[in-house]
Amino acid sequence: MTALGGQIAAAFIAACRDELDAPKPGNVHVMSPGNRKTAADFVRSAEAAAPPLTEPGARIGARILGAVEATAAAVPRNTNLGIVLLCAPLAAAAERAPADLRAALASELDRLDVEDACLAFRAIALAAPGGLGTASRHDVHAPATVTLRAAMAEAAERDRIARQYVCGFADVFERGEPLLNSALSQAGEAKWATLAVYLGFLSAFPDSHVAREHGPAIAEEVRARAETFHARMRPGGDMSHLLPDLMAWDAALKDRSINPGTSADLTVATLFLRRIRSILPPARNSD
Repeated sequence: MTALGGQIAAAFIAACRDELDAPKPGNVHVMSPGNRKTAADFVRSAEAAAPPLTEPGARIGARILGAVEATAAAVPRNTNLGIVLLCAPLAAAAERAPADLRAALASELDRLDVEDACLAFRAIALAAPGGLGTASRHDVHAPATVTLRAAMAEAAERDRIARQYVCGFADVFERGEPLLNSALSQAGEAKWATLAVYLGFLSAFPDSHVAREHGPAIAEEVRARAETFHARMRPGGDMSHLLPDLMAWDAALKDRSINPGTSADLTVATLFLRRIRSILPPARNSD
């Protein structure tokens, strides 16, 4: 692995650890497990996934499949499919960025082909995320017949992660990154900045993982509750005053097996983006 590849791999692992430090209601974090998974499971997953995810010169589909296969060998349950689907294109863009990171990402997404779709379909079928089911078109259990971006476009209305492949990761660049930068600039603890990003995503739109497993009404209920927490955030970035209520909501969501996993995955992608920016030369970092 090249020196830059090693830095990108380290940035990915660090982003995954950063996300686990924040008390994210309904999702696994260092203060609370969930859905028979612990924070340690996610750390092992990140460490296993990092080398194939950041393999220099690898196509995005190969990064996705390699990362999911490595995770499956390390942890017996799906822990990071959404994270891998979001971070593989970012890792590829970081490696090849000719001018700026967002432009490089757009180029990588434009280059996706049917082979990338075949490899990603195999990864998704192997991870078997909750609520996956089958689809009438471009089902992951059947051979791919379109490019990965076209397949993601088919799912974009019902899956926020798939939508990123269509909109050029607009949610990450235009919502997550500004939220993170603002929260960190207020000198609060990093975990509160991460939580601000998570609540920002969760309150902005119904979490597609929740909607897939529990239906749109429950997803909207969770979104509205996240909005009340988001409104209670204090200037200065410190959200410790919310911790008792956050943990109570965390327990209530987990009692109902409600996991806003898409919002957590988008949070990891945002954290990874910021860490990538910290290792790239300034000329490759502007938007």
